[in-house]
Amino acid sequence: AWQKYLDGCANHWMPQEVNMTADIALWKNPEGLTDDERRIVMRNLGFFSTADSLVANNLVLAVYRLITNPECRQYILRQAFEEAIHTHAYQYCIESLAMDEGEIFNMYHEIPSVAKKAAWGLKYTRSISDPKFETGTVDTDKELLRNLVAYYCVLEGIFFYCGFTQILSMGRRNKMTGVAEQFQYILRDESMHLNFGIDVINQ
Repeated sequence: AWQKYLDGCANHWMPQEVNMTADIALWKNPEGLTDDERRIVMRNLGFFSTADSLVANNLVLAVYRLITNPECRQYILRQAFEEAIHTHAYQYCIESLAMDEGEIFNMYHEIPSVAKKAAWGLKYTRSISDPKFETGTVDTDKELLRNLVAYYCVLEGIFFYCGFTQILSMGRRNKMTGVAEQFQYILRDESMHLNFGIDVINQ
């Protein structure tokens, strides 16, 4: 866990470091992207801006209190900071492209697939975020384990990687390269989060 913390610090980045000029020009050009490509960009920004907040809340409000190993806690704090950077990155993309923020941020209410994923993750946070919840019994240990699998393996693994492939595919075709670069940095961070989660689960 300590090495992952050090690696996370070494990989530090900020969204403003990525040049969005080409993306802005392409987004403003009515001929620049197909309707489907625009939908892919918007849906992914809508999903991820909510999902990374869910992950950060789960870490800060639920998991941190229950994982007491000092090195693991140090990494969890680093991970929570990285989730904040990711949320900042989505906001930076949305603002750079002059998107309707209300439309993007309300997707977790209005787009059924986004809403279902958010609701699915929230139930696992609720199950362990009660201040009276304590591990130490078979049932409560299982509840914590379910949360870790849900967030690290399913949400940050399967759900996130599906979105990464769509945006990175556009970047490989020289479209929305600034957004794709942000997602490459996010993917690097999330890969380490996933590996950390698997290590904790296996303990």
